[in-house]
Amino acid sequence: MNKWFRKIHRWIAVPTGLLIPVAIVFKLLGDNHLTFPKQIESIQSILMLGLAITGIYLFLLPHFTKWSRNRRRKKGVPRRREATG
Repeated sequence: MNKWFRKIHRWIAVPTGLLIPVAIVFKLLGDNHLTFPKQIESIQSILMLGLAITGIYLFLLPHFTKWSRNRRRKKGVPRRREATG
């Protein structure tokens, strides 16, 4: 599951990284006839939300695994083997 979150995070980051500078340029130009379409603004917002959610998960993942490992050690449960492949 972690691999999927990493892939999703990477693929969301690419269009978000492209849309943000374009949106900034459109805002800085300030022309009334040259505006950023509302559909693209909403897509950009959705991409930013997805990027934030997956980023928070990936940031907190090491803390969750450490907490789980310490909890298992206190209970005396043997160490879980990593799946290969």
